[in-house]
Amino acid sequence: MRARSSTWSSGRDTRPCSLQRTTNPAEVVANKAFRAFDLILNVQGDEPLVARDALRGAVARVQGGDPIGTAAGSLDSALAADPNRVKVVLDARGRALYFSRAPVPFDRDGAGDVVYHQHVGVYAYTRAALERWVGLPPVPEERWERLEQLRPLLHGLAIGVALFAAPAAPGVDTAEDLKYAEAALNRTLREVSP
Repeated sequence: MRARSSTWSSGRDTRPCSLQRTTNPAEVVANKAFRAFDLILNVQGDEPLVARDALRGAVARVQGGDPIGTAAGSLDSALAADPNRVKVVLDARGRALYFSRAPVPFDRDGAGDVVYHQHVGVYAYTRAALERWVGLPPVPEERWERLEQLRPLLHGLAIGVALFAAPAAPGVDTAEDLKYAEAALNRTLREVSP
């Protein structure tokens, strides 16, 4: 990790950040020490407050037959327009139809009864799905939305989404998010450390 992180900090690693989020786990599991693992769990670094239910749910989706699993929590409609809160729309089987930074589904009639699901940056994969993902060519929607998960989705790889009832904790996308995450982590440390 130290050698890899020094490559990143030196600027020699010119891959887009979103691509690194998937290729880095692929590089790790290609290592001989990890070849025996068939299920991989990737928690992205900007999700320090990820819920246990999200981790368990993503893994359960893969164990249930989806090649890729992820998770989503509830999202208050007042927050749906925030582009830092990625929304996911699901089919009847709980698989992703689309991920977007826009408020989807769109409340065309203004009825106020739209249910929003906030995607959480956690992925479980089969080894084959991860290897396929990193070999796929980019899709325009991935670039437009700046969402890496659109690549496998739009190439036909199913992404199962485990829903959990609680609101998803915000990822760390802004200075305000960082302050919130630091405070939450400090509260947790105080609770577990007398």
